[in-house]
Amino acid sequence: MTAAKPITLALPKGRMFSSLIALLGQAGLVVKEYERSYRPKANDPRVELKILKPQNIPALVELGRHDLGFTGHDWIAESGCRVELLDDLGLEPVDIVAAATEGWVPPQGGGAPLVVASEYENLSRRFLEQKGWPYRFVRSYGATEVFPPEDADLIVDNSATGQTLRENGLVVVERLLSSSTRFIGSDSSLCRPDVRQFADDLVLLMGGVRAAESRVMLELNVANGNLDEVIRLLPAMKSPTVSQLADGSHVLKAAVPLSEVPRLVPRLKQLGASDILEYPIRKVIP
Repeated sequence: MTAAKPITLALPKGRMFSSLIALLGQAGLVVKEYERSYRPKANDPRVELKILKPQNIPALVELGRHDLGFTGHDWIAESGCRVELLDDLGLEPVDIVAAATEGWVPPQGGGAPLVVASEYENLSRRFLEQKGWPYRFVRSYGATEVFPPEDADLIVDNSATGQTLRENGLVVVERLLSSSTRFIGSDSSLCRPDVRQFADDLVLLMGGVRAAESRVMLELNVANGNLDEVIRLLPAMKSPTVSQLADGSHVLKAAVPLSEVPRLVPRLKQLGASDILEYPIRKVIP
């Protein structure tokens, strides 16, 4: 009997890795043995994992060398690769920005071409050509922020908070796009039913984990007289779960927004609720 073809999944090396591994673990896909290996193990025997630079993942997924992968939207835009976007995880958000030293003045026509340094050659060229600025492009290999003013007039780089730019005396000239971690698939691989089902299941489970982060479960005892008012107060996903106790009082459970808890708990106490429990939710599956 022929063994089933594995589902190959590319994981991004670098800043996206830790938060992604945590999310996947909460979704049920546990990644193991990755400290010293570019080929970690998954708890799902169907899946083969490989850690790659996020810059390389869009092209390798487009080619079908990996069925699925995670990378930044910036590298999908930079590469121009045709892949199917399966999910925006919202992890590790950054802006891709053009930046220069404070007081820099854009060219007004004539003069020497701008020297522009970046790891993002295609994004940089598109931006500069839209502006109509003459330029010479210099590829950087990390630490792009150190180029101005001696080695470049302008840089195009990713920025999460802007702190690194400020520390190097740079200001944002323009934001080119916003990026975060994306889940992508190969068009050809997703024609396989097993790959499509695995991808859809993982999207569902990762979405459930993310939805749970903003909610908690409240459980409370309520006397009969205030039951209807408490039910109206609780912002449950649909309606609270209500169970009757032996003494005629009721227990309510509701998944409520975490931000609402400071307002809700004192009001619930005023309505006679007792034994209020708050506990985390691991997943919310609509």
